[in-house]
Amino acid sequence: MDAKSKELYEKCELNAESGDIMGACQVMLQLMDAKKVKVEEDMDQTYLEMAENLKPQDVREVLTMALKIRESGEIKDPELKNAASKLIRAIEMS
Repeated sequence: MDAKSKELYEKCELNAESGDIMGACQVMLQLMDAKKVKVEEDMDQTYLEMAENLKPQDVREVLTMALKIRESGEIKDPELKNAASKLIRAIEMS
């Protein structure tokens, strides 16, 4: 993990309860569900269920997905990439 990612995860843990961050997580998860995008294979709930039941301790996992989406060459959907970038920016600005 590079230094920038490490800093993001640290900020994520400190500010996970922020309304902006939680909202950005929910939007991204709902888009992932609507567009049938799979990033994590071993999940015990759907992305929509995760968005509906989102807790501050889930934000770190959603950040991991956002980083994968932003860097993925396979995921081309601009709306989803934008949602991932918004979540990352919300954490950076927190």
